[in-house]
Amino acid sequence: MAAISAGLPYLRLLRRNSYTAMTKEQDYPPNDGQPSDEELAAIEAAALEGAEPGEEALRAEMAALNDRVLRLAAELENTRRRADREKADANRYAIAGFARDLLSVADNFERALDAAPEDDETADETVTSFVTGVRMTARALESVLERHGVKKISPKGEKFDPNLHQAVAQAPAPGVPQGFVSEVAQPGFVIGDRVLRAAMVIVSNGEGGGSPGGNPGGGPGAGGGHVDTSV
Repeated sequence: MAAISAGLPYLRLLRRNSYTAMTKEQDYPPNDGQPSDEELAAIEAAALEGAEPGEEALRAEMAALNDRVLRLAAELENTRRRADREKADANRYAIAGFARDLLSVADNFERALDAAPEDDETADETVTSFVTGVRMTARALESVLERHGVKKISPKGEKFDPNLHQAVAQAPAPGVPQGFVSEVAQPGFVIGDRVLRAAMVIVSNGEGGGSPGGNPGGGPGAGGGHVDTSV
């Protein structure tokens, strides 16, 4: 039908040329094999009717293919971004297991320093040298951990954060507002944005009455608000 539709202009031109030599008074019939105007109109209508559905189907198919290509491109882009993110996470958190095992070593260094004599003047020179060596080793270990993205959390005086802290107790603490960390029982560690170990803390529940964050009137529940200790 497309070929017939394309040939219709030539048939009309042939009709016009065949009537060029005719006078207005003469009315000759069309040449043998040449379609009349009614036949030309019918052929043209049939060609148009046959072409429109095909064009609509072609447009629909092109739209479907275009949508499919766009979806595949978006999926490939998401896959590339996910692969880049996973690669970055693998590089960043590759030492997470090893660093977690070293936390007990850092804890032992801190316990040893806490047990060391505080007055260096009365301590034996050998003990003083030993304590100094332990302190330097602990600092070196902490520096190595920080260089690999592992940071220590010591949140004394900070607001309690259940994502980073683990509350082991609640107790009145003068000068510490309700819901803030009054003491750190064990420091925590993070690597990047992940928690290797939550800090074990004691949370202040106020000063026992009229404390910041408590009931101003000192009634029931003053200074003893509930703190979410879930991790």
